[in-house]
Amino acid sequence: MMMVSDDCLVECKIDDDSDEYDDREEEQITTPPPPPEFASKVPTPEPKPPTPSTAPATPTPTHTPTSTRTPSPTLPVNRDPHGINQHLKVEVSEVLAEPATPHSIDRVWLHSVVGFEKTRIWTYRCLSLLFAVPLALLCGISLAILACLHVWFVVPCIQLSTTFLPCMRSLCMCGVNVFITPFCTSLALCCSQIAVTLSNKDYHQMRDKETA
Repeated sequence: MMMVSDDCLVECKIDDDSDEYDDREEEQITTPPPPPEFASKVPTPEPKPPTPSTAPATPTPTHTPTSTRTPSPTLPVNRDPHGINQHLKVEVSEVLAEPATPHSIDRVWLHSVVGFEKTRIWTYRCLSLLFAVPLALLCGISLAILACLHVWFVVPCIQLSTTFLPCMRSLCMCGVNVFITPFCTSLALCCSQIAVTLSNKDYHQMRDKETA
C-alpha cells in the first residue's frame, strides 16, 4: 500500500458565509500536478500533423480587366429642340380639305391622303439623301470661316480701335484747335463785315428777267 504525500493534499477552508463561498467558486482553482508515483508510465502521444485535404483546390477567380464597351450614341428623338422649323409642320388637313357638299368617294379620299403623306415623306428622304450631307458640310465650312474671321479679325480690330481711338481723338482735337479753329474764326470775322443791300430798281430788273 502506497502512502500519499502531503504535497498532494489541498487545503480548503470551509466558511459559512455564502458571499465568500460564491466568490471562491468563481475563482479558478489550479490543482498541482499529481506525484510521480501516480503518474502514468505510458508516454502521451504526440499530436499528429494535420493531414492535407484530398478535395481538389478550387482556383480562385482572378479579375481580368474587360474592355468597357461604350454604348453607341443614339439619335435624339427631338431633332428640333429650339423649334426653329416649327412652321414646316404641315398636316394633310392644312392642305387638302373637302367641304360637306362636294364629297368624293371614301376610297379616293383615303388614297389621296395616303399618297400625299407617302409622297411628301419619301421625296424628302430622297432629297435629304442626296443633298443633306453636302449641304451640312457646306454649312459647317461656312460657320467655321465666319467663326475664324470673327475670332481672329473682327474682334481684334474692334478691340484695337477702341484702344487707339481715344489717342487718335486727342490728336485730331489738337490739330483742329491749333490750325482749323483760328482760320475759321478769322474768316468768320472777315465775312461778318460784309453787308448786301438790294434796291427796288434791282428788284424789278431781277423780276423782269425771271418773267422773260
